[in-house]
Amino acid sequence: MRAQMKLGAFLMPTGHHIAAWRHPDAAADMGLDVDQYVRLAQTAENAGFDLVFLEDAAGLRDANTWTASQTARSIGFEPLSLLAAIAAQTSRIGLVATASTSYNEPYALARAFATLDLLSGGRAGWNLVTSASEIEAANFGAEGLRKHVDRYHRADEFADVVARLWDPTDLSAPLNHSGEHFIVQQGLGLTASRQSKPVMIQAGASDVGRDLAARTADVVFTAAQTIDSAKSFYDDVKARTRAAGRNPDHIKIMPGVSPIVAATREEAQAKLDALQDLIPDEVGLSLLASYLATDALKDLPLDGPLPDLEVTQGMQSRQALVVEQARRDNLTIREVARHFAGARGHWRLVGTAQDIADELEAWFTGGACDGFNVMPAFFPGELDSFVDLVIPELRRRGLFRQVYEGDTLRANLGI
Repeated sequence: MRAQMKLGAFLMPTGHHIAAWRHPDAAADMGLDVDQYVRLAQTAENAGFDLVFLEDAAGLRDANTWTASQTARSIGFEPLSLLAAIAAQTSRIGLVATASTSYNEPYALARAFATLDLLSGGRAGWNLVTSASEIEAANFGAEGLRKHVDRYHRADEFADVVARLWDPTDLSAPLNHSGEHFIVQQGLGLTASRQSKPVMIQAGASDVGRDLAARTADVVFTAAQTIDSAKSFYDDVKARTRAAGRNPDHIKIMPGVSPIVAATREEAQAKLDALQDLIPDEVGLSLLASYLATDALKDLPLDGPLPDLEVTQGMQSRQALVVEQARRDNLTIREVARHFAGARGHWRLVGTAQDIADELEAWFTGGACDGFNVMPAFFPGELDSFVDLVIPELRRRGLFRQVYEGDTLRANLGI
């Protein structure tokens, strides 16, 4: 049987394009509409997606209230509560949420995800992140953002503790030491009696993030713009996984992809152009500056080049990706901001179902990924278009399942 790709549906209020909420066909109030989320999850499940994914941040994404008000991303459900509601109205699809190791404690987080796993019949997944926002730090009384390396030291031990709470088979082995001095005395008693436990997912692409993924993750979400960079990341993480004593086939690497699909290439391009025309320059620039963790852009000419930047203590891999693309394509600050606003640095595809399937197949069969985290530009329309047009084409090529392999997220991912 031909290898088949894994697919996640990355749900974001209104859509992944920064101006999605202004599109006339978008669900502009999706951030507070549980029925809309349930409908999207059911659409993804009916199409055979492995999982739905919710990101989260413990604070506003933009301190500027005007630009924040122009994104429709400043309000939204707490993800575990939302996934519990979705779990009750789905039966096979995985339910994955982001939770930070920076402003949580291992026992409470492990208990919450283990509970979701039991409620859903083995479908829960935890996307481990470290918080990279000064706003989040302030919300928890911290005086500034922890250094990148210190955040990952804590994340390393945090992940170890959570794994032991879910599966306390060897509590005598020493913890990875980060200086946090977490203690594991006994497991939660929630997962030991069954063969399922929440799936561990990691999204950091820095050197320390890759090491953490190799040791702990079942799935890796990542961002890449070219097949060469995706393959380099894939080979590196698989090699680190093997060096950590794990089977590299048991870690699935899923780059983000934002497809805009239509019956013709011209129609697809018109969809993108219409969305791009809805981006205020201030919003695009603000989003770019937040991901680059810099305020150095505000006084520079928008039609000039992106300046050299100091390495951020925020999301280092995303900063490197943006700078690399700007240099490679000789983009101005305005052009970088407008491109970044479409999918936040992830791979964007525009074309027919055949075009999209060709590109996805090339990455998958070329050893650049095990599947994709699909990021529709706006909801519900672009998820519906992907399901109606691209999924049948992938199935025709034998690249995607006809039916689920099992009832749990682990069974369907093959891990």
